[in-house]
Amino acid sequence: MGCQKRDFVTKRKLFSNLHLLGMDSLQYTIRTRLGERMVSMNSTLVETVSINYEDFNESFLTCGTCLCMYDGNEHTPKLLQCSHTVCLHCLTKIAASQTRDTGSFRCPICRELITIPRGGVSALPPSFLVNQLLDLMSRQRREVIPKCSVHINQELLFCETCDTVFCTLCTEGSHNDTTNSCEHTIIPFSIAIKRMSEILLYKANECISKLTQAQEGVSSELRRLETAKENCLDQINATFQKVQAFLDNRKQEMIEALNSTCAEKRRVLEEQHSLIECEKNKVEQECQGLQYQVEVRNITQRIESLTEKLDAASNLGEPRENAFLSCDFTQNNSLEIIQEQLNILGRVRTSTTFPSLCSATVEGDIIAGIESSITLNTVDYHGNQRKTGGDPIEAELLPVTPEQNINSVPLEVIDNEDGTYTITFRAPKSGRYGVRISIFERSIKDSPLFFDVSEHNNPVMAYGCHGSGKDEFIQPVAVVVDETDQSVYVLDTGNSRIKVLNENLEFVKHITNEGLLGRSCTGITLSSNGLIVVNWRNKSITEMSKDGETIKTFTYNAFQEPIDVAVDKNYGHILVADNGMNCVFVFDADGKILFQVGKKGTFCQISSVTVGPNSEILVADYRIQVFSAKGDFMEVIRDEGKGKGRYGGVAIDSEGRILASRSEQKGKNYVQVLSLTDTNINNHIDSHESKLKRPSGVAVTAGNHVIVVDLGNNCIKKYRYW
Repeated sequence: MGCQKRDFVTKRKLFSNLHLLGMDSLQYTIRTRLGERMVSMNSTLVETVSINYEDFNESFLTCGTCLCMYDGNEHTPKLLQCSHTVCLHCLTKIAASQTRDTGSFRCPICRELITIPRGGVSALPPSFLVNQLLDLMSRQRREVIPKCSVHINQELLFCETCDTVFCTLCTEGSHNDTTNSCEHTIIPFSIAIKRMSEILLYKANECISKLTQAQEGVSSELRRLETAKENCLDQINATFQKVQAFLDNRKQEMIEALNSTCAEKRRVLEEQHSLIECEKNKVEQECQGLQYQVEVRNITQRIESLTEKLDAASNLGEPRENAFLSCDFTQNNSLEIIQEQLNILGRVRTSTTFPSLCSATVEGDIIAGIESSITLNTVDYHGNQRKTGGDPIEAELLPVTPEQNINSVPLEVIDNEDGTYTITFRAPKSGRYGVRISIFERSIKDSPLFFDVSEHNNPVMAYGCHGSGKDEFIQPVAVVVDETDQSVYVLDTGNSRIKVLNENLEFVKHITNEGLLGRSCTGITLSSNGLIVVNWRNKSITEMSKDGETIKTFTYNAFQEPIDVAVDKNYGHILVADNGMNCVFVFDADGKILFQVGKKGTFCQISSVTVGPNSEILVADYRIQVFSAKGDFMEVIRDEGKGKGRYGGVAIDSEGRILASRSEQKGKNYVQVLSLTDTNINNHIDSHESKLKRPSGVAVTAGNHVIVVDLGNNCIKKYRYW
């Protein structure tokens, strides 16, 4: 019994020391001498046991009824006659509910009947074993508190601000200064160790979790790799089955051609063979009985007949058809071509792109309704730029707010075949958006990419300002763009000339002509021979070369106030809008009147006329009306209401999109983007940071740009419109 007690005390003390040294899993060694039956062997049994601190507390230092830790107060451990230990708090409740008049209650653990002493449940004896364990735990906890090596009675402290260990006696400086020490976070060193251990454990668990996720990701990629391999095998088998089918079909065609040719030759030879057999039988029949003929005349006739047949037999002696058949595969280099094509048929493509290092950038300002682009740059695992394309790129436009409806917004991925990709889209409205981009179903760096979409469309470039210098405008009113070289021709009315610019709005030259004199030209257009201008003052139409040489000039006696001109390229017709007659006159290429569109009341002060891609005639005043090539009314594209504003210039691109400048009350000037075919297209260019003032003529250029003449600011401006 004494040995057992000493072993128990040793185990308990060793456990407490190990736990208080910060070990989560405690190990202790028990050495016992073997019994008398093993004495002769002189052996020692070493037993190693691993005990968890939480399990120990739960098993020995916790009340089995309320699961609270024993203490010296409300949860004092009490020993029952059945040898079970229950806290005073639980026994008080049990006794109050069960004793009544019996003066006893049942043990909550073994259900044995327990008699209550005279002093009540508080008079029950304490559990000395549990109390000793609690005292030992408390004493050992105090013993392992880290102490200063110089001042052994001083507890070590830790400053989280300075990351310094010290005690209150040996430290100097700010930690002794009451004022400065308020700026530092000082805690007992034992608590700091515990916190660091918890942080270490948390970091370790987090690291393990990350590694587990990484392992799962790699495993998923391995499964996807196997699936991709199976898909590629299916594609290879399907493709070569098609190739084999082509070969089999060609083989069958050649076999059928061979059989057909052979059958035709066989038919001719067999017919000749039958004819010879027939003639042979006739000769044999005629020869029968010749030896019995005695009449000379009959013999002579037979000899003449056989002579004729002999001549015929000579003609039948050579086959009328030959047995020559050959399959020639050398008449051309088809076999070489087939071999070459088979060598380049298909390819196994792979990629070294590492999605999480790839980046995307938004190109320029994003404007609602205007096509915008994002450039995706791909790199490999080492960060080196990829030089080839072919990666499966997925892009999705994301709303930031619930009211944004972007379900119908398509995104197009363009492979530039150099390791970069262009993602184009058209944001429907202003606001904040995001684009999620993934490669191999794995997100790229900084995905989703967020950006702001503006409703304001500012010019990408401009030319001219107030003034009258050589390179300045005075009252520019109209503009036209040559599709062949994108040259821009601006009718500079105040200077009685045409200013020529290149597509970057850089000055090229000036064009002068007698038809431009008088500062009264209001319309300009392109013809197959050069340029056509209309002069309202002398009521003339002048066609000139692009060098300013006059080609022809004509007028019409019905002209009252011709203000704009257009050309129908499909028919060569010249259209002249006349505000005095409130109509559009249509002439042939030589200036001969053909018909007129509209009459008094049809229009209200025409501002512009233009021709659509299918020869539609568009006339603008306070609205835009459309007529057929023959002048029949078709529809009204836009009617803002009379008196609310007026259109300036109108142009239409090859896709049927209409660009129209408009001025309204209170200085509201903008360019509308409409469509002949799609009623959903209704955007506008507000020129937010470079306000338009009396916009007039417009012209479309390549790349979905429009040039607007800003008469009020004596300049022209170039915008993106689609």
